[in-house]
Amino acid sequence: MKNYIGYLQILAAATLWGLLGPISKYGLQDGITPHELAFWRAGLGAVFFLLHSAKHGTLAVQRKDIPVFLVFGVMGISIFFGSYQIAIKHAGAAVSAILLYTAPIWVAIFSRILFNELLSPAKLTALGIALFGTGLVCFSGQGTDVSLPLTGIFFGLLSGFTYSLHFIFGKTFLKNYAPATLYAWCLPAGALGLLPWVTFSAYSHAKLIVIVALAFLCTYLAYYAYCAGLKRLEATQAAIIANIEPVIAAAIAVLWWNEQLTASAYLGGAMVISAVIIIARIPSKTKKSALSAAKNSV
Repeated sequence: MKNYIGYLQILAAATLWGLLGPISKYGLQDGITPHELAFWRAGLGAVFFLLHSAKHGTLAVQRKDIPVFLVFGVMGISIFFGSYQIAIKHAGAAVSAILLYTAPIWVAIFSRILFNELLSPAKLTALGIALFGTGLVCFSGQGTDVSLPLTGIFFGLLSGFTYSLHFIFGKTFLKNYAPATLYAWCLPAGALGLLPWVTFSAYSHAKLIVIVALAFLCTYLAYYAYCAGLKRLEATQAAIIANIEPVIAAAIAVLWWNEQLTASAYLGGAMVISAVIIIARIPSKTKKSALSAAKNSV
């Protein structure tokens, strides 16, 4: 039962991340640039985590870990956010999303090396189904003439690699720190790394609502739920479950923007959900330690 709580927490995080596109669309239509949205998401999200950590007295960290947190802030926030935007510019949103969600492959490789996670046939099957289903969702409605310039491919793969670092980083340091502590240190570094690329605009009430929603819902609550779930699951399991994010984003696009989905999109969504069900039936090595690990989360 405790394991299923972890699945629900990762699903909650994926749902909140799925709001990124629809909410950002409001801001982009109102004149906010992509890098500006990314900066405020990281910067204001950092404020929420700092306030949380200060309130609960969990802001202190070991001095030896600070350089790692700052490097991850640049790699996992600045480069991740920036490379994904560049990939979208050069390869388009659909191809970029496909390359982004190669992250579970990186997670599976790193987890096998660092955490000795076994790549069972069931887990590999779920990974393949999730990746193929994600591809169907992201390519739905796209024509056959898809341009794949090397720049777009490189930065798309880079975004997938840096996205995967969140799972490895969290799995490594959540043993000793609360989720809010990690992101209270990493997000400010990520925001500073994005700052040179940002052009600020005038802010209306509508723009401020978009910025706060991205920072609070898609960053603070999403990463908090993700960390809570990651403490209960293996990194590869969490990464595969998180692949439901584009499915949720597509569903939200239908409800909010009246966008139409193709048959392949529905098939892809069903495949991703099937992969999540397969993963949910695989016992996690972290199940026994879930209760003790959960005590450290605030």
